[in-house]
Amino acid sequence: MALLKVKFDQKKRVKLAQGLWLLNWLSVLAGLVLFSLGLFLKIELRKRSDVMDNSESHFVPNSLIGVGLLSCACNALAGKVCYDALDPARWARWRPWLRPYLALCVLLGAALLLAALGCFVLRGSLEDTLARGLRSGMKYYRDTDTPGRCFMKKTMDMLQIEFRCCGNNGFRDWFEIQWISNRYLDFSSKEVKDRIKSNVDGRYLVDGVPFSCCNPNSPRPCIQYQLTNNSAHYSYDHQTEELNLWLSGCRAALLSYYSGLMNSMGAATLLVWLLEVAITVGLRYLHTALEGVTNAEDPECESEGWLLEKSIPETWKAFLEGLKKLGKGNQVEAEGGDGGQAAEAG
Repeated sequence: MALLKVKFDQKKRVKLAQGLWLLNWLSVLAGLVLFSLGLFLKIELRKRSDVMDNSESHFVPNSLIGVGLLSCACNALAGKVCYDALDPARWARWRPWLRPYLALCVLLGAALLLAALGCFVLRGSLEDTLARGLRSGMKYYRDTDTPGRCFMKKTMDMLQIEFRCCGNNGFRDWFEIQWISNRYLDFSSKEVKDRIKSNVDGRYLVDGVPFSCCNPNSPRPCIQYQLTNNSAHYSYDHQTEELNLWLSGCRAALLSYYSGLMNSMGAATLLVWLLEVAITVGLRYLHTALEGVTNAEDPECESEGWLLEKSIPETWKAFLEGLKKLGKGNQVEAEGGDGGQAAEAG
């Protein structure tokens, strides 16, 4: 028994074909939007690849670009099919290809759903990549004279200014690394010598942060050195006073930015997926309704359209049997090939 059977007359079939034609061209535009979103996300990831441990995941943007292009191609073709469905002579050319094309539409829907889920679930890997990349960027902040790393200071400074953040998890991260180059240290100074000797690794550590951590909205001039020394500044208590620095870490700021982008793109992809499901269902009804026109001389006659020719359990059983037959056929061919080779060898 057919699933979700619907009766169609000529007027309903024409309206269905016209509606699907419009939906397909809307889906072409939606595919272009997905392609543009994927391209934008890829550019945004590339822009900050230096603080992503050089292992930023491009699965999501590549998926959006791929399904966007595939959606444009498939739905443009489906629009042509729906347009030709109004003419019996032109429809006859498409009839042998409708089943494979519907299978392609199902695969496109699965790819869209996978891309949408990828937008929502890749937050964890992105967080780890950002954590490692930011630690590496802070470590090489001082290497302004080292080829291949001389740009890192500018990269980190621009990042902290743009995203209003400081350090990896917070401004105290800068206390744990030497971010001032040895080139700008006076090694004849007793203070510099004492600081280097007091550190096991021989690094010059200070309770200070780069200028890019300063919050310009603060009414007080920026305090970026001796942040934990209350006596070094007038009317200052670092434990109770709101510091004039960006308090949030750059990992959280970047993660929030990219998560917001990918969540929005995931929602857009889900909408396109729903549109694609509606188009696939409509094409199936149009296909079966036109196939059900038994009297070619009477195009006004009624016909029946359905979603599945049998019930869901029967359809699933037939699908499994088809897979088994396909597997047995491949096995027989392989055995026949081996037997023929053995006979030739004998």
